[in-house]
Amino acid sequence: MDALLIDPQTPDTAAASPAREFSAEDVDTFRRDGYVIARKLAGEALRERLLAATFAGLADPTGPVEYEADLQYPGAPPSRSAPGGRTIRRLKQAHARDFGFTEWVAQPELVARVRQLLGPDIVCPLAHHNCVMTKQPRFSSETGWHQDIRYWSYQRPELVSVWLALGPERIDNGCLWVIPGTHRMQFDAARFDPEKFLRPDLTENAELIAQRRPVELEAGDVLFFHCRTFHAAGRNESDEPKFSVVFTFRPADNPPVPGTRSASLPELLIP
Repeated sequence: MDALLIDPQTPDTAAASPAREFSAEDVDTFRRDGYVIARKLAGEALRERLLAATFAGLADPTGPVEYEADLQYPGAPPSRSAPGGRTIRRLKQAHARDFGFTEWVAQPELVARVRQLLGPDIVCPLAHHNCVMTKQPRFSSETGWHQDIRYWSYQRPELVSVWLALGPERIDNGCLWVIPGTHRMQFDAARFDPEKFLRPDLTENAELIAQRRPVELEAGDVLFFHCRTFHAAGRNESDEPKFSVVFTFRPADNPPVPGTRSASLPELLIP
């Protein structure tokens, strides 16, 4: 696994800069709930650049992509040859698609906030997330309740994902839902199905899911959430696609387990 050094002082192209850091109340919210939102964190020019890169990737899907039909989540086409079977769910390896994605993960206002949550020395893995999540009308699917750490391999379950809304995210177009405080809970393996989604048929899980909250975002808003926070997403019932950029960060002293998928790609070192 290689490491790439990036400069966190890359200037944002926003007309007006947001607050440099989270407030103390914001940090407390993250510690308690496992997530926090920074409104209008991404500048408009950078957001437009990332949106343009997204449309380019959808128009020419020669890079690594994931199709809705591949995962067979509820609502997905049954195969790539079925109607809607070539609907793209994720543009993978976003970092390699446009330098704007590097500008984003190096944005000072973003880096400062991640350091508040994880400590002064942080790394951005490229083996997980590092993508544009796309949710298209008609053929989008539902994602069950899960923790991202379910398929990651690190020394500790201590990572934070950063979810940038490139456009509005609402209940009707498939926004994320979260269950507050679940990053601090322990769960028996019997509460999960073979794919490590929460089993909604269990009473204790149904009671937990009843505490869910929607995460509705405007363009440029950013959701920070812990890798153990349960989250899910519905289908896009609107007439317009929804796009979100997602990267993950870890403390420098929380490396991936050697030989696992988490150690399979280079990482970005943020000085």
